[in-house]
Amino acid sequence: MESKQEDKKLEEKIELLKAFLESMDFKKLRSQSERYLVEGKQVKFVISWKEGKPSYEMVVIKATD
Repeated sequence: MESKQEDKKLEEKIELLKAFLESMDFKKLRSQSERYLVEGKQVKFVISWKEGKPSYEMVVIKATD
C-alpha cells in the first residue's frame, strides 16, 4: 500500500518537473541567480504548482567561508 502512495507522489513530482522544464525561461532564471553565484552563494530553485501552473521560488544560501 505504501508503495502505491510513493509511486503516486513520484509521478506527481515528475509531472511538475516536466511542466517546469517545458515552460520556464532559463535565461531569466540564470540572470536572476547569476549575481548570487558570482558572490559565492548557493542558489536553489524550489518548484511547486501555483494556480495550475509550475512556479518557483529562488532561495539564496549564504556562502560558507
